Amino acid sequence: MAGDSRNLLQHPRRNLGNRYRSQARKFIKLASTDDTRFTDNISWAEQSARQAILYDFTEEENWRCLAEIKVILGDAEGLSSVLEDVFSILGRDPEQVDQLTGIDFLKLGLELLEAAFTRDPLNPDVWWDMINSQQMESDSLQSFVERCGRLDFRDQRANIIFGRRIERIRDSGQIDLFIVLARNLLAHRPQNHELWMELGRIYERRNEAEEAWICYDHVQNLRSHQTPRDDFMHRLHSRMDGSDKQRWTKPPVSKRQEFLDQMVILSSRVSEPDLSHVEDEISVEVVNKDEQKLVKLIAQSNFSEAFFVARRLVASGEEWALEYLDLAKQGLD
Repeated sequence: MAGDSRNLLQHPRRNLGNRYRSQARKFIKLASTDDTRFTDNISWAEQSARQAILYDFTEEENWRCLAEIKVILGDAEGLSSVLEDVFSILGRDPEQVDQLTGIDFLKLGLELLEAAFTRDPLNPDVWWDMINSQQMESDSLQSFVERCGRLDFRDQRANIIFGRRIERIRDSGQIDLFIVLARNLLAHRPQNHELWMELGRIYERRNEAEEAWICYDHVQNLRSHQTPRDDFMHRLHSRMDGSDKQRWTKPPVSKRQEFLDQMVILSSRVSEPDLSHVEDEISVEVVNKDEQKLVKLIAQSNFSEAFFVARRLVASGEEWALEYLDLAKQGLD
């Protein structure tokens, strides 16, 4: 289930999620009233509940529904997987993940699920209300920021959940904090083109043209059919027509390298080397230290860090790094 909802889903589709959950509830009711068809009905209920999560992982009721079915089936291992999946979309907080060790899932699993949602509501508006209801809002928000520094947002669903949360921070006027948190999310999942676009728009509104260009350039690199970088250049030049201002040019290589160096540092904080790969197994013969680093990162499945290292090299004119940039993108996808 974790693989399905992580890889197939781009954005939650609430209507379909609600429809499948309603269908699952109906089959649960049928299973409880007709013992002769219990197996068939509960099987259909479980399948529908999985579909509900697939289409809308941001709705807590969908997770509750599947968890309840696991309890009915007496499937402790399955309930453990559901909880692990929930903790994945909540950033795999070590404090939460540790709770999965040595517990009676059939007895305490539903209680643990509720505790997770109480602490970390999936609905961003409920989460924001909870943040603002604290006696010391700044302390509560600071605690969230500190947590973000240790969480893992490589799961696409986690990126969406926390992306919606930081939107509430942006809408509250805390733009500088939004920028810091957005770049942290992008370091974990650099193929999030929508967040790159939003970050670019913010930089553009702040008249930070070089940073805006870099963000739009990422979008255009990730989505070749879109042209936000070129459109941005056109807007800049249009504003300068008829004036004595010198035409604006793209950021120098040093500026792009500085930006990408910062992203490499952020992404390296969450890199977890895949120890099933060892350097001796790498058949590519390389002598360039930068290339050696890329080969090692990709072999260890550290695709986020490899992406930014390769982007930095390409920005400085190292065309050979394009091959590794493509490999990193494939790994991220």
